Amino acid sequence: MSDLSNYRKSYEKSELLETNVPEDPINLFHRWFHEVEDFGGVDEVNAMTVASIGLDGFPKSRVVLLKKYNEEGFIFYTNYQSEKGKAILENPNICLSFFWHSMERQVIIKGIAEKTSTIDSDNYFASRPKGSQLGALVSAQSDVIPNREYLESKLKELELQYEGKEVARPDFWGGFLVRPVAVEFWQGRPNRLHDRLRYTLSENFEWTIDRLSP
Repeated sequence: MSDLSNYRKSYEKSELLETNVPEDPINLFHRWFHEVEDFGGVDEVNAMTVASIGLDGFPKSRVVLLKKYNEEGFIFYTNYQSEKGKAILENPNICLSFFWHSMERQVIIKGIAEKTSTIDSDNYFASRPKGSQLGALVSAQSDVIPNREYLESKLKELELQYEGKEVARPDFWGGFLVRPVAVEFWQGRPNRLHDRLRYTLSENFEWTIDRLSP
């Protein structure tokens, strides 16, 4: 058994004040994303945790890559027939979270997911390396398989089948757009008195900002 009670760190790199934030959370996310990118220390700034409620009623989280964000929301891509895809299609109320340790920041996004357009999914799939395209065809994501060799054998078959040919996006693969209804920005501060600002979308589609106790 390991006692981790002495694992402590003082957070002192920045602050988050109401006087220095935009009215829209997407604009603040954009600022933070590029500040973290410029600061360094994070291998994949676009890595985020997606939490959903599974068909078995249990919550589950996993790390995926954010591929686009705009005024509508946040977009990632997956297999719609995977455990994650089925869960989101059944219950589109999900949570996205980013932890950028190099700048002692978190962003937690509560939102509602929907499929991206066919055109958007097609365009992104076409932009992927061919190996990744074939990997999407190989993997019946989340299904039980006999061994690693099973995947590698299927990949070799598809490499021969699609040699010199384009790979079309399968219907079971595509994007989710997560439209935010609340976005919390967390900035670590000394003495555990962290800054937490939460943007909440009102019924008239305007954002209100509240400071939360750490």
